[in-house]
Amino acid sequence: MSTPITSIRNLGPAFESSCHSAGIKDAETLRALGAHEAYRKLLQAGTRPHFIGYYVIHMGLQGRPWNDCKGEEKKTLRTAFDQLCAEVAGDKTAAPTGIEKILNEIGVIKRG
Repeated sequence: MSTPITSIRNLGPAFESSCHSAGIKDAETLRALGAHEAYRKLLQAGTRPHFIGYYVIHMGLQGRPWNDCKGEEKKTLRTAFDQLCAEVAGDKTAAPTGIEKILNEIGVIKRG
């Protein structure tokens, strides 16, 4: 039996929809991936990077309020977030975003 992603603290329907688009279908899958790898999948699926979203997942998976992330913990997560974004940006297999996504959809950019 699968549990909705929205059953995890801090994570609502919009986030659940983004997860589904990235192939993360339920709370069990999200927990198994962990916050960092789940966010990688979201970025690769075209989600725009946003640090608050990154640490909200971390806090939610720990059962903590989203605004509980502070001090050194927040600095450490920021470093991991920045590195993850750089890795995904350098990954040419990631889904295009922004103008590239639109150009791809209308057939201006050659599809992979």
